[in-house]
Amino acid sequence: MARDYYGILGVDRNATESEIKKAYRKLARKYHPDVNPGEEAAEKFREASVAHEVLTDPDKRRIVDMGGDPMEQGGGAGAGGFGGSGGLGDIFDAFFGGGAGGSRGPRSRVQPGSDTLWRTSITLEEAYKGAKKDLTLDTAVLCTKCHGSGSASDKKPVTCGTCNGAGEIQEVQRSFLGNVMTSRPCHTCDGTGEIIPDPCTECAGDGRVRARRDIVANIPAGIQSGMRIRMAGQGEVGAGGGPAGDLYIEVMVRPHAIFTRDGDDLHASIKVPMFDAALGTELDVESLTGEEVKITIPAGTQPNDVITLDGEGMPKLRAEGHGNLMAHVDLFVPTDLDDRTRELLEEIRNHRSDNASVHREGGEESGFFDKLRNKFRK
Repeated sequence: MARDYYGILGVDRNATESEIKKAYRKLARKYHPDVNPGEEAAEKFREASVAHEVLTDPDKRRIVDMGGDPMEQGGGAGAGGFGGSGGLGDIFDAFFGGGAGGSRGPRSRVQPGSDTLWRTSITLEEAYKGAKKDLTLDTAVLCTKCHGSGSASDKKPVTCGTCNGAGEIQEVQRSFLGNVMTSRPCHTCDGTGEIIPDPCTECAGDGRVRARRDIVANIPAGIQSGMRIRMAGQGEVGAGGGPAGDLYIEVMVRPHAIFTRDGDDLHASIKVPMFDAALGTELDVESLTGEEVKITIPAGTQPNDVITLDGEGMPKLRAEGHGNLMAHVDLFVPTDLDDRTRELLEEIRNHRSDNASVHREGGEESGFFDKLRNKFRK
């Protein structure tokens, strides 16, 4: 007597293939030996595997619908094996929702496009003020002839005759475990399950072509080197005229002749003659805006002192305010003295009592070597 394969899986005779697979996965999870080690469960698992094999094979299912049993006619591996689509692939499919032998179905012909990375360099002045950069990109764009349809006459795609719309070709291979079904994308339709009968002559049915195009990128004020700007929908157009990915513009800030940047702060080295350092003076420096910034050097300024100008640094990105400008003092001692200068300096030296001497440890001020020794003593 023919077995009731529909009853074993708990589906009706009009069940679709996906409903049969779903019912089989449910039973496989319940009765698989790794989950339920009992003998009764093992028998139910074998029955479910055979029923799944039979009902997912069109020829075997046709025999069942005619009242026969294909497994009793030598058409399968029998209740003890993994025949056809009830093999290892479907065991993976049962526990992981599709895998080694499970049908994945056709992929969409229309695919989203990939993102694009573009690098550009700007000056520190442009980073300070913000800028607009004209860029020429070479990317995939929508085909203007077929507008992404891929068809020369705007015809709808038709079902692939090689895979019958499945998007994949299934092959049964024998192994020591029985028949194992493997799948690979269909080479005719590239896994989409459909083909374009009259491909566009411009894009060959892809819906996109490569072309150069010009865009304008807005560089925000305060941007730092290495940061990226995202421009949504400005990347590569996808296959089949799919939506474009994003464009990421990586900005590199070129070195400046005067200023060095550290976050939102600017650093500059100023060369100050010893006379100005002793008496105090003012120095004008051209800022990144092109205007003059006045740096006040107080009397008694020492070598390597740092003079801070609040709010004269870089603008903060997407925030209010600016960083600071840090002027590092490089004390300059003249070497080519004329007679009058030497005479005046001699007069100053004779007037003052603080002549050159050897610094003794424990004095009021620590010299360089004392500071160095103390550092290593800690």
